[in-house]
Amino acid sequence: MDLEKSPEPARGEGCLVVAIRVPVRIVVLVLVVPVRMVCDALVVAGRFLNDTVFRPLGRALLWAGRAVFVWPFAGLWRHVLVPSGRALGWLGKVLLVLPAVAFHRHVLTPLGHAAVWVYARVLTPLGRACATAGTAVWAGLAWLGRHLVVLPSAWVYRWVLTPLGHAGAWCGKGLLWAVTVLVTGIGAGLYWTARVLLVLPALAVRRRVLVPAGRLLGVVAREVGAAFGHAWRVAGYLSPAVGRFLGTLLRWTFAEPARWAYRRVLTPVGHVVRDTVLRPAAEAGRRVGRATRQALASARLTAGQARADIRRMLVGAPRTPRPDRGRGGARARDPREASGRRDLLTKG
Repeated sequence: MDLEKSPEPARGEGCLVVAIRVPVRIVVLVLVVPVRMVCDALVVAGRFLNDTVFRPLGRALLWAGRAVFVWPFAGLWRHVLVPSGRALGWLGKVLLVLPAVAFHRHVLTPLGHAAVWVYARVLTPLGRACATAGTAVWAGLAWLGRHLVVLPSAWVYRWVLTPLGHAGAWCGKGLLWAVTVLVTGIGAGLYWTARVLLVLPALAVRRRVLVPAGRLLGVVAREVGAAFGHAWRVAGYLSPAVGRFLGTLLRWTFAEPARWAYRRVLTPVGHVVRDTVLRPAAEAGRRVGRATRQALASARLTAGQARADIRRMLVGAPRTPRPDRGRGGARARDPREASGRRDLLTKG
């Protein structure tokens, strides 16, 4: 690292730069290392929270948002709005479009043809006659305007206004030259006064004071920036080392004892409890369940037989089915079908 190098002055650097660099780097290193460690800890905590909290929470919120907002609106759009829109479109076509088309075809089109005929046969000849009359009137007015207004105005402009304008322009040029000379002299005096009283002292202050001070501040700022970068890199080496140390300490302080206790103590105890308590209890529960199921089955069988006996005493024994004789000859019924029907009658 840069701290292991000897602070020899580099090419183009003086003793002042080296004297500023070493204490600045020490101070900045002391200030930056805790900040870098806190930043690394916050990054690790943020990644842990993102993996364990924020990402599952975001997925749950996304699913809830879909269930609350997207799916109901999609169902509303698909099953309500689209059929309603189609029905409204059909009604609009039947109630508006078809009547409008019929009105246009049977009313407006004949009226338009009549209007075209009136325009072609009546308005066009009348407009042409009006245009001819207007052209003649406009030509007369133009001839009167030329001889009564334009020609007299041109004579006045040429023989009266033009000489007066030339005289005024000559007088204005002379006045502008005098004002220009006066303003130039005043400006030159003010320029030299301001240069002597303000500019030259300001240049001297800039050259003798501000430039050296700026160079010194530039050196200090450059060294401070370099020191911050160096300290940040050093903190980047120290922070993982401290993190590994803390992780190892936590592992040997909490994780390894807990794992040893789970493996050496809790696991044998759990096996003993499973073998001596849980398995016998489960076997006893299964035996009790089997005995209960057998008792319930016996009770159901006894109840069925009792119902059959009561039915037999009240109604009588069921009739024995006779063999069915079809067209093809005598054919006895299936014994299994007869026994099934008898069992149904008995249980009923």
